[in-house]
Amino acid sequence: MTGQEQTPQLAQAQREHWQHTYTAHPGMYGEQPSEPAIHAVGVFRTAGARDVLKLGAGHGRDALHFARMGFTVQATDFSASGLEQLTHAAQAQGAGDRVATTVHDVREPLPLADGSVDAVFAHMLLCMALSTKEIHTLVGEIARVLRPGGSFVYTVRHTGDAHYGTGTTHGDDIFEHGGFAVRFFDRDLVDALADGWTLNEVHAFEEGDLPRRLWRVTQTLPR
Repeated sequence: MTGQEQTPQLAQAQREHWQHTYTAHPGMYGEQPSEPAIHAVGVFRTAGARDVLKLGAGHGRDALHFARMGFTVQATDFSASGLEQLTHAAQAQGAGDRVATTVHDVREPLPLADGSVDAVFAHMLLCMALSTKEIHTLVGEIARVLRPGGSFVYTVRHTGDAHYGTGTTHGDDIFEHGGFAVRFFDRDLVDALADGWTLNEVHAFEEGDLPRRLWRVTQTLPR
């Protein structure tokens, strides 16, 4: 069976795994924002953005950071448990009026109107258990909901990562470790996803204990 054929079953297993993980480990990533989110604030402010779509928001450390920095945030995730934690945290921090949440799987069309947001941020969301076709479709959806000139900042683990090519393989460069399936990116995929955009930056960095090796990609929709 190919990776493309396995994706629906793998997707369901990953939804259940993440829901269980967020329920069993509330606030598992802590309260401090990720370094890519801190960077994205500067990118979005320079571009004059006011509202941000946060994909794969989880329990909300980055979404809350954007709200604290003055942005209006629409946060999505396929884990209701994670988003419940985000909502409670936003209310506790007095940011409830700047954060809206929606349970959503990015394999489905984004629940937003065309040209309705200024910026999109996704930290390791595109390198979840998504097929190449699903990733291209998602980036097309992001282009649809962004306003002209809008910014998209995302991070992905790449093929130079120590986990690439190890663990349980699901095809299409998806490998699973400890129940977490990751789609590793090569540079050709990054470039293909920037077709029709302005590719501003591909920045290599490391995160975590392994360490995970990632790219932070910034691209802009033409005006």
